[in-house]
Amino acid sequence: MQIWKSSETTRAVGILLFDAFSNHCLANAVEPLRAANSLARKQLYQWQFLSLQGGTITSSSGLPVHTEHTLRHHTGGDYLFIMPSYDFQSHATLACNQALRSASTRFKTLVGMDMGSWLLASAGLLDGRRATIHWDEIDAFAERFPDVTVSEDRIVKDGNILSCGGVTTTFDLVLSLIEDHHGPMLGLEVSSLFMYGEKATMIGTRPSTTKPQKIRAAAALMRRNIETPLSVPDLAERIGLTEKAFTAACKTAYGFGPRRLYQAIKLREARRLATHSSISIAEIADRCGYQNASAMTRAFRAEFGCTVSDLRKTPTDR
Repeated sequence: MQIWKSSETTRAVGILLFDAFSNHCLANAVEPLRAANSLARKQLYQWQFLSLQGGTITSSSGLPVHTEHTLRHHTGGDYLFIMPSYDFQSHATLACNQALRSASTRFKTLVGMDMGSWLLASAGLLDGRRATIHWDEIDAFAERFPDVTVSEDRIVKDGNILSCGGVTTTFDLVLSLIEDHHGPMLGLEVSSLFMYGEKATMIGTRPSTTKPQKIRAAAALMRRNIETPLSVPDLAERIGLTEKAFTAACKTAYGFGPRRLYQAIKLREARRLATHSSISIAEIADRCGYQNASAMTRAFRAEFGCTVSDLRKTPTDR
């Protein structure tokens, strides 16, 4: 029942930093990739820090990052994350424009993060394209670059150029890439590590409004109720959908219904416990809502192609 895409491809990501970049934006770009590698137990992504001049780049809060290459001399890769934050207009120089235009021939996809779309537009790479940017600058961006179709969406994907509207949407964008490359279940596993989507199900918070938000909320409820699972009707009621609508929305998001999603979440918790603890297989089964270890073992083997014992013998790639 392996229900996330398997790929032997390691995608190469260049992260172009500028002085006064945002630590938060950088973490939201890199940490989901690191988590995906760890969960998959292999290197799905590798990344390098780049700059225009080389050397050390200092964030807005004083964090120094040593960049490994200049953009001009980098051979390219699958993605180039362009990450200015503060002082972004001062970075829109002729040299930067030329470097980005050259990079567009060596990187398959360019990604404007936070204020990165401003630099892409300055280089003429967004003419005739849709893009978004940090919402504080969206009006100024539209006025400065009339040939760009400016969107208020959190993420915009226009061919081989992507953009997002700020620090928190950087996580959204990278998570969507992981889902595109490796399927929604790995995306769900990554999001659960960062408690993404948990707020929507906490007492006292406003209910989610869109069906994708509701399904993320349902998955979060499943993660918090693994040992004693909730029923599908109960889950549907809690997220404000009929059982039929809940099932349909779940199939749209993951390709299967709520019961199978619940099983997949339980098995991934079993894998986490098997990898990061020494508790017995029987206790893992109990904690993951299985009546006995044999039932969990059969489901585990069908899902991952190995037993818990086999998994524990295999080193974990970090």
